[in-house]
Amino acid sequence: MFNDDETLPKITRKLVPEGDRVTVSARIFGIHFPLLIEPYVYTVASDIAEEYNGGYWDFHELSNGGFYMSPSGDKRYSVNCPMNYFNGELSADALGIVAILTAYSHLSFRKEQAFARECARQFHLLKAFACEHDEGTAILSAID
Repeated sequence: MFNDDETLPKITRKLVPEGDRVTVSARIFGIHFPLLIEPYVYTVASDIAEEYNGGYWDFHELSNGGFYMSPSGDKRYSVNCPMNYFNGELSADALGIVAILTAYSHLSFRKEQAFARECARQFHLLKAFACEHDEGTAILSAID
C-alpha cells in the first residue's frame, strides 16, 4: 500500500508453528501475553465485529521483529469502530491486526514501563506491516 520504494525491504510474516506459540509469545511479552494481551484482543474483536464468536487464532512473526495474531481462516467480518467512524468489511487477518493494534495502543499506557514500552514498540512494528497490507487503508481507518 505505502511501500512503493523498491529499495526498502518488504516486511514479511511467518506463521508461528503450533508447538512454538507459547515460546514466541513468552519471549516477547512474558506472562503479560496470556494475562493481558490475549484476552484484550479477543474482547476488542468481539466489540468491533458482531459475527466474531471466538475460535482458533494464528500467531504471526514479522521480519521486522513484530508479532500479531489473527482469527484462523478466510472469513470476512463486518467491522464497526464507532470511536473512529469506521464501518466496513475486513478479512480475518485484517481484523486481527486491528484488534491487536488497539490492544497494543491501550496497553502501552500501563504503569509497568518495560511492558508498556514493548507494547508501544510492537504497535509501531505492526503498523509498518499494516501499511503494506492489501487492506492497509481499511486497517488504518479502523485504528485512527
